[in-house]
Amino acid sequence: MTSLQTPDLPPAALTSSDLEPLLKAFNDVTARLTSTHESLQREVAQLKQELSDANQQVQRSRHLAMLGEMAAGIAHEVRNPLGSILLYARQLQEDLADRPAQATTATKIASAVSRLDAIVRDVLTFSRETRISEGRLCAGEVLSSAAEAARGSGPEWDSLTFTGPGPDADRLAIKGDAGLLHQALVNVIRNAAEAMHASASAAHPRQIILAARKRRVAASSANNTPASPSRRDMIALTIRDFGPGITPDIASRMFNPFFTTRAAGTGLGLAIVHRIIDAHNGQVTVSNVTPKDGPGAIVEILLPTA
Repeated sequence: MTSLQTPDLPPAALTSSDLEPLLKAFNDVTARLTSTHESLQREVAQLKQELSDANQQVQRSRHLAMLGEMAAGIAHEVRNPLGSILLYARQLQEDLADRPAQATTATKIASAVSRLDAIVRDVLTFSRETRISEGRLCAGEVLSSAAEAARGSGPEWDSLTFTGPGPDADRLAIKGDAGLLHQALVNVIRNAAEAMHASASAAHPRQIILAARKRRVAASSANNTPASPSRRDMIALTIRDFGPGITPDIASRMFNPFFTTRAAGTGLGLAIVHRIIDAHNGQVTVSNVTPKDGPGAIVEILLPTA
């Protein structure tokens, strides 16, 4: 019996209507891949910048530690003769009590020595190893307490108002030493008040804005690479003023020891702030407010979450 064979039929030709959904799916996938690639590129660029900033903080901390050791040795050597000079000056004041003109000279010597001794104390505070006693702290309470303590009787506090930190800050917990963080924040707030007083203008409010929020930042580590830095959650405490802002030159040096733009002062206040924040494994940065938000500068202190 002869078998019947079915002849091979040519494949059906694809029409434009058949290709349309395939092309649409291909274009959709391509668009999503392009968007994802661009998003990843932006994320990597941001992480590289954050890692670079964090590593700069580490280098600055090392330099400050080395300078602190040197300053401590000098301060100890200076403090002993200063104590002797002050003792002799006070003895002269007593011996010259019946001669007011000469006693005035002895009083001036004693006052000058007291000022020098205050500088030496600041140097020793800066150079001393900062040991922290960690606890769980409320971000809102830390900021509010520092603002209240920073208030003074000088003209820079006249008509000055505080805004914030707001109820959201009370829900954020930080890990740190209450006393040391209080000292650092008081110092930063006082600097903000003095900056506004030096550039008083009726066109801008005399106001300091306090805030706290959670931030995810790059963590500096020897094992991290620019392509794959690790990240960690931190609490950002911000102090914003309406002063003249910070020039790039001052911003690069304002946390250096003995640098100051004021006629009085040792220039160690912000250097001590940096040491305190560094001891908390945190970061401190300063930047200008964007032009659309008006004049002023923002100091941001990043601290570990509790």
